[in-house]
Amino acid sequence: MANTTFSGPVRSENGFKLTSKTASTGVVHDRTQISGLMDARRKYLYEPFLQRPGLNAINIVDPDADDAAALAVTQAANKNFETLGTNYTTALTTFSATQAGIVMTTATADQDQGIILPHLDTNQTAWSGTKWGTENQVEWECSIQIAQTDNEKVWAGLKLTNDQLVATDDDQAFFKFATDATNGESLTSATKWNFVHSIGGTDYISILPITVAANTPYHFKIKIDSDRKATIFVNGIQYNVTTTSGSTGGTAVTAVQPGKAAAKSAALTNDVNLIPYIGIENGDAAAAVLNVHYTAISRHVYE
Repeated sequence: MANTTFSGPVRSENGFKLTSKTASTGVVHDRTQISGLMDARRKYLYEPFLQRPGLNAINIVDPDADDAAALAVTQAANKNFETLGTNYTTALTTFSATQAGIVMTTATADQDQGIILPHLDTNQTAWSGTKWGTENQVEWECSIQIAQTDNEKVWAGLKLTNDQLVATDDDQAFFKFATDATNGESLTSATKWNFVHSIGGTDYISILPITVAANTPYHFKIKIDSDRKATIFVNGIQYNVTTTSGSTGGTAVTAVQPGKAAAKSAALTNDVNLIPYIGIENGDAAAAVLNVHYTAISRHVYE
């Protein structure tokens, strides 16, 4: 289609999308951020990491203490997000010289972690002050990439806790890559992205047909509809979600074919407030590196 000029406003009842097409395959990718044009019926938050997140403790400084260095660190810190994890420090989060966003580098012991999440302190940020309930038609997304694909676990999505294990949270919806078993958990694929969702303690693992590659951006999106059913997208392609339960292993799923309806999750547990987490954990005694470009979330303004 050639360029088109309209003399009046262009209207759509169901939003607009920015797309691209892979020339070799003809596959169309939805490249839209935050569902395109903003809807007055929804609340939107977008975090491009203009400031570097740090450990929660750096946001607490005695105003009467004569500690200019500590005060400078606090003033420069991200006010919406914090970091945590086994042996993680504020200094391990940096800005990249070659990529957008932030870089999280773990310490060097087995099972050391780097995790980013909204500040959970009361009234610190709308990222946690606003409730992202399963009944609120929540849409969450992020863009990440990893520096290596051996001996690590990576997770990103909506959870109750920061733990990457499938069986920990009774209600959740998140993406996960794990190259090795931990604490009795074993996934069928150690090379592909998985989508995990749990409903009242019953777990479901969808094995996506995506082999994880180093230094490759992954744009993840989770959309929960008005029936509390979740559907997922990776790099603008929608994938089906399994309804076969199991806290280990996994069930292979496919991309949604043109003209076909997506297989969504069953209805998630009603009225459960979820929290966006992104994290990485070592699988051996070597540092792991995770780049987080941005994250975003939205919901209906009322239930």
